[in-house]
Amino acid sequence: MLVGGALAASAAGLGTALTPALARSPQHQGLPAMAVGATRRVTIYAEALPGNLYGYGLAPGQATVPGPTLEMYEGDTLEVTLVNTTNQRLSIHPHGVDYSTESDGSPLHNSFNNPGETRTYTWRSHEMTAAAGRRFMPGSAGYWHYHDHAMGTDHGTGGVARGLYGALTVRRRGDILPDKQFTVVFNDMQINNRVAPDTPMFEANLGQRVEWTAIGHGSLFHTFHLHAHRWADNRTGMLEGPADPSLVIDNKDLNPGSSFGFQVLAGEGVGPGAWMYHCHVQAHSDTGMAGLFLVRDADGSMPPGAQEAIDRFHGHAHDPAIHVHGG
Repeated sequence: MLVGGALAASAAGLGTALTPALARSPQHQGLPAMAVGATRRVTIYAEALPGNLYGYGLAPGQATVPGPTLEMYEGDTLEVTLVNTTNQRLSIHPHGVDYSTESDGSPLHNSFNNPGETRTYTWRSHEMTAAAGRRFMPGSAGYWHYHDHAMGTDHGTGGVARGLYGALTVRRRGDILPDKQFTVVFNDMQINNRVAPDTPMFEANLGQRVEWTAIGHGSLFHTFHLHAHRWADNRTGMLEGPADPSLVIDNKDLNPGSSFGFQVLAGEGVGPGAWMYHCHVQAHSDTGMAGLFLVRDADGSMPPGAQEAIDRFHGHAHDPAIHVHGG
């Protein structure tokens, strides 16, 4: 089980060989080849954070907003042991994978952690299968997410609003693995529960393969736009061949509960620089839903003009008090 690029302990079936597709990605070196159907286990700690926020973390004192990226391969099972260190009722609910009612993470099924309680949630996945009529039933692969479903209300409105969310990636074996992974959450009028100019600045070197997971929460309509980069509107963001009909885009709707992901090569065709990402609902970007993607030179040095652009971004007039009409 990979979490944020680091290999977590696995219960069974660990091998030592890397497939050629996996061996190309420095971030994921050490990822063992595992038989389909393997079970991996990870412990997540839910903690209170400063600023009336809450987060998930891989160890005590390591909770963040968003929480760590959890990864699995189609056909595998992930057992998530959630340790609730807070004085609030909370849970962890996944999108895109298979689970029983006991692992739903919702009060509807009495599936949650009381204050101080530890509970294990089991998430399963499956591969694509052939169906009648030369059709196929889809597998679990995709850029999904997880979040609380019990704090504040039976739908976890309080937990989601305060930062209890993270990315869940299900891969197909043979997928190209990235050098960098970024998670961007549009949560009402905030990005990762921050407002510009304090939004995250993501960094990569020119030519590095960067994987973005975009997630929507809250109650508002958004669109995600990334300056100077584009991707294919499909599962991976890459075309599978010259005849692939996927549209190539640089802007996509990101509404509450939705998620998507893609890979790009940092600075491909445009070079290094400080590139913006933001919500393209104009009133939202004006009030602080914007951040920076810093593409450094290939050697990691700061490209000409980038620091000046960063300084200008910090001087932008982002006014959260501006009234937003129609969300």
